Amino acid sequence: MSKSYLNLEVTYQFAVEQLEKKEPREAARNAGAEYNPETGEITVSYLGDDFRVSYPGGKVEPVKEGKEISLTEKILLLHYLNTANGAPLQGKLISFKELPDGAIYIEPFTRRAIKPMLSLFAERQDDFVRLARSMRAEIQNLGDTSVTIYPFPRVPITYVIWSGDDEFPASGNILFDASAPCYLPTEDYALVSGLIIYQMGSLLQNSK
Repeated sequence: MSKSYLNLEVTYQFAVEQLEKKEPREAARNAGAEYNPETGEITVSYLGDDFRVSYPGGKVEPVKEGKEISLTEKILLLHYLNTANGAPLQGKLISFKELPDGAIYIEPFTRRAIKPMLSLFAERQDDFVRLARSMRAEIQNLGDTSVTIYPFPRVPITYVIWSGDDEFPASGNILFDASAPCYLPTEDYALVSGLIIYQMGSLLQNSK
């Protein structure tokens, strides 16, 4: 992971400064979020929960009482608002390597997202689908099991698992809409893809 994530507070403050340069109505509209001029807040969905982002202060708080959000996730929310440009989804799937500078981040992407997905769910694909449905996933027809999860309103991420057999181990991939660079930096796709699997792993533990 690059140095930008080694000091989260600095990264967060920089993201706040970038948001302050935005016109809030336009930023919200481009991200599929809502801006309330009376409260000066942008409400944006992240993994099915709504969060309020103050403008121009950049304070991120959950709408639901008792819900928590990490500093890393606050940064992701701000990056989404800062990057989103309102481009339409293209309906074409691309690999992580096809994202800008994707080859640079492929190792952390594989370590954070693809390997944990296979470790947790290659042999539990029914659980994978069940938990994905609880996150409002769309079921796809790729591989042996595939789902599309929206961490943000305009960021579909498609998870694909191919079952193993006597000759070959299970394999998997994570794919993105071709519009992905219009909504998050590439490094953030490595991060959020893994955070979704981490959340699914937590749900799996809690459901036992």
